[in-house]
Amino acid sequence: MIEQAVEELTPIVGTRPACRALGASPATIYRRRNPPAPRQPRPCSAHPRALSEAERDAVLAQLRSPRFVDAAPAEVYATLLDEGTYLASERTMYRLLEAAGEVRERRDQLTHPPYQRPELLAQAPNRVYSWDITKLKGPATWTYFYLYVILDVYSRYAVAWTVQQRESSQVAKDLIAQACEHQQIARDQLTVHADRGEV
Repeated sequence: MIEQAVEELTPIVGTRPACRALGASPATIYRRRNPPAPRQPRPCSAHPRALSEAERDAVLAQLRSPRFVDAAPAEVYATLLDEGTYLASERTMYRLLEAAGEVRERRDQLTHPPYQRPELLAQAPNRVYSWDITKLKGPATWTYFYLYVILDVYSRYAVAWTVQQRESSQVAKDLIAQACEHQQIARDQLTVHADRGEV
């Protein structure tokens, strides 16, 4: 829009006064009138010390040989130097293997099965409880208390809690039993969930 207004005023007052009046940059107007020729990308020339195709093939053949097929490029490089042979730098060996798609762990690795996240749905109170232990700092250095809390997942109500001086599975069992008795929970009515899974 501004460029068009500048072009309309240019025959009357000139380009620079038109730009000054309309707040346009003269350089932008001149560039739009005579756009520069697109730059041609310069061809990339090979580095003078780059390996030739035959040298690259020789390095890859050595890396793929039965002697070095399970060895890292650093080990191959050191072994060949000890024998008085220099084919390429260690980094060049890595670069050639990466270009060939051969830089990866070649041994079989143990894969863990995907973790199945527990999904519990509480559709009413006293159906799913979640419990946890939180470590609380005590009044003196290196003293701690342990807060046991049992929450009803449906209502977020703390059905039971206690503070103890030590962490104990027996305390957790007694607290869960006390919560079940206090809430009058029947057998097979409740699922208790902890950080490590269902109980």
